[in-house]
Amino acid sequence: MSKFWAALTRRKTDDVVENESQLARVLNLFDLTALGVGSTLGLGVYVLAGSVAYTIAGPAVTISFLIAALASAFAGICYAEFAARVPKAGSAYVYSYVTIGEFVAFTIGWNLILEYVIGTASVARGLSGYFDALIDNSMSKALTEAIPMHVDFLAKYPDFLAMGVILLLAALLAFGVKESSFLNNIFTAVNLITIAIVLVAGAINANPANWSISKDDVPETDNNKFGSGGFMPFGIAGVMTGAAKCFYGFVGFDCIATTGEEAINPKRNIPLAIVISLIIIFLSYFGISTVLTMMVPYFELDKDAPFPKAFDDIGWSAIKWIVTIGAVFALTTSLLGAMFPLPRVLYAMGNDGILFKSFSKVHNYTQTPLLATIISGIFAGIMALIFDLDQLIDMMSIGTLLAYTIVAICVLVLRYQDEDMDTKTISVSCPKVIRQFFNGNSYREPNLFTSRITKIAIVVFALVCIVWDIVEAICGLTSTAGAVALGVIGVMLIFIVVIIGMQPVSTIELTFKVPLVPFIPCLSVFVNVYLMFQLDVNTWIRFLVWVAIGYAIYFSYGLRNSTQVTRNRNHAEAAIRMQHTNQAFEPDWKVENGVNGVVEKQ
Repeated sequence: MSKFWAALTRRKTDDVVENESQLARVLNLFDLTALGVGSTLGLGVYVLAGSVAYTIAGPAVTISFLIAALASAFAGICYAEFAARVPKAGSAYVYSYVTIGEFVAFTIGWNLILEYVIGTASVARGLSGYFDALIDNSMSKALTEAIPMHVDFLAKYPDFLAMGVILLLAALLAFGVKESSFLNNIFTAVNLITIAIVLVAGAINANPANWSISKDDVPETDNNKFGSGGFMPFGIAGVMTGAAKCFYGFVGFDCIATTGEEAINPKRNIPLAIVISLIIIFLSYFGISTVLTMMVPYFELDKDAPFPKAFDDIGWSAIKWIVTIGAVFALTTSLLGAMFPLPRVLYAMGNDGILFKSFSKVHNYTQTPLLATIISGIFAGIMALIFDLDQLIDMMSIGTLLAYTIVAICVLVLRYQDEDMDTKTISVSCPKVIRQFFNGNSYREPNLFTSRITKIAIVVFALVCIVWDIVEAICGLTSTAGAVALGVIGVMLIFIVVIIGMQPVSTIELTFKVPLVPFIPCLSVFVNVYLMFQLDVNTWIRFLVWVAIGYAIYFSYGLRNSTQVTRNRNHAEAAIRMQHTNQAFEPDWKVENGVNGVVEKQ
């Protein structure tokens, strides 16, 4: 059992520094920022604001986007610190491999594969649906009549257009990263220009009175579908529900972190690109939602295509077609951004031997992981071919949130440990442990004792977060008992954060560090766990099935073929050789010392 546990927790030690990579380092700061913006500002900027405002948050969708942006920023800056520490391809997979161990790293990598596959397929299906709407749904009608699929968990018809677009872009990604990055930059620029046109046109036609509509002017429905009017027609609950949905509009920036071996100066450029892209994304969402809800009363929005209808209502049909064309470019850019990280994760896992090693082969001409890219395109294409958009979106979020949570935990673990802790022996007793909760032992540098306290406190914090979410789901804040229980659990969470914050901090210098540690990483963990609990049971079931398939591969192949096995064996043999060498020289040294009476410098 001890050997099995050691295998599950073996970590990367000597393969995480920035060495000469097989991949081409061609992406500068502009390329990385454009990749993050392009992969995130897709269908969400044209659809999400309208759908959330329509029956969830009203004009207060602007606040929902602000809350979602803050939650994403917490995760983003945690990714930025790790990119400064570990400039390697693989994103959260590599981060968790360095910090926690191989088994958790495989879990994260396997779920990142799910996230990127589902993200690619869902965007392709959305692009196909948008194009189909422009031609009066003639494509879907023809395919439904010719090739219907009468299966409950599949789409109504096979979407060959979505599959074809994915295979085409996969071929582009396989050809070369610089070429695909150049196309992404062009499409992202067109997308941002379109958003700027929408903001200007919307601001010209904005009517602030649409943020203060009286309850009497709100259409009456049987279930009070449109709330009570005003800026916040659905109350605080609507704002928070909207924030949970808007959060997924920010998913995608983490693809920047997968470019660690293709970025120029990754320790500087990747953190900067993450921060800059998140700022651009938030400003775009906030501006779009502001002008949209000021142009038209929120209850008159089209939740599927809000801007074309809004500009039709005010008679600006030319702007309507500009938005339509911009949406097509935005979806293509988002699709490219969703596909880009997937081969890199497969490459990193194949290179480490915990997935099939053929995924790590880099083509001599294109300098890209060719097989991993082709397999990614085929897999995502099949998903887009047979599954409906709603079915794909339901599975998209859980892998992302789990990855964000693990990265925040890894930041906490690394911030409270040093590289040379193993050389510091500390005696431990019960009173000493209690005093160390508030650093009563006055340690100024991390050691094994303080690091272990931090790790235990982090695990307890995550478990208490889960308890908080379960109590909130069962009792809620409306009942007195629920409010008291949540208050007590909240105090416990704050107490644990204080204990973590009192421990000595690592002295390692980085080009970027998360500020206000441990509060921001702990807040990121809390928010991510809360959002995971908002997902439905079917999503959790599908997620667990996917994880079971991954574990079958890991325990049958990855556990035995991991390159870390060979690496650890080489370290052990080198240590034994060094020990034998020292023992061989030690007697002669003593004799020489005894004869001469001095110790000579060697």
